[in-house]
Amino acid sequence: MATNGIATLAVPTSTTGVRRDGAAHRWRVTILALAATALIVYLTVHGYRYYRLSLGERPLSPLHTQLRPSGSIGLKLGMLGVALYSVLFLFPLRKRLKWMSALGSTRNWLDIHVVIGIATPILITFHAAFKFQGLAGLAYWIMLAVAVSGFFGRYIYAQIPRGLKSVQLTMSELQTQSEELAAKLSNQLLFPPDEFSPLLRFPSPQEVRKASLGTTLWTMLKMDLARPFQVSRLRRRVLHGFELVTTLGGLLPSSHSDLESIISVVRRQSSLGARTAFLDRSQRVFHLWHVIHRPFSFSFAALILVHIGVVLMLGYF
Repeated sequence: MATNGIATLAVPTSTTGVRRDGAAHRWRVTILALAATALIVYLTVHGYRYYRLSLGERPLSPLHTQLRPSGSIGLKLGMLGVALYSVLFLFPLRKRLKWMSALGSTRNWLDIHVVIGIATPILITFHAAFKFQGLAGLAYWIMLAVAVSGFFGRYIYAQIPRGLKSVQLTMSELQTQSEELAAKLSNQLLFPPDEFSPLLRFPSPQEVRKASLGTTLWTMLKMDLARPFQVSRLRRRVLHGFELVTTLGGLLPSSHSDLESIISVVRRQSSLGARTAFLDRSQRVFHLWHVIHRPFSFSFAALILVHIGVVLMLGYF
């Protein structure tokens, strides 16, 4: 039905549970991220005077017994880092164990995987007291390579359209969704159709096929970065005065429900169209990423085991 100049669809009652689960998941991710941030801030404030000392001056600091890698805090950070890194391996393991696949959606697991993947290298940095020599240093740089490739993989994963259960959508499903969104935009009365042109302009299949991998990835990134500013331009066509200040020039949502309904639809249409245009290339890149990311992960795991073995032999526990 149409309300306030924009076509809306009735929300099936079956989606209520999905939204509730999504809200609960966002809270879990937020709490995990806040806990990691609080620990990192504490370590930064508590150890700032120590970490800025040269290696020769550190043994003279009263914080040395706490913050050196084998200190009372440094050792616990190392143990925490190993535990968190072990948790990261649950994500690929989930794909191989049927009973684990029923525990939440792939997307939810990936969100937790990303948060832990960001926090773990930072905590390991504090565990190493910002010293990166020898075998531990090699393991550290491999860990950073794993983390950086993880950021890249998460971005590519997000470019492949998926349903509520993280199952990849077929081209017919993508076409159906696109047609539904286009119908909503055609029924709205707030903007003339040409206002949406910058958001709904995508490269042709021929252009995507001819482009190099680097050019394709750069085009995808530019479109994602430009989308919030293109949306803000739409808001500025409607908002005036103090509303432009409270929304930071249209970058933040406004209190106008009609406007935000249209914004939501055009954002989804823009994102869906871009991902559909690059779908084949995204799938290939994601497969290649798996080939590269896994060896780095297992190499770092092997170096961790060697590092722990050396620590045990030297009697640091």
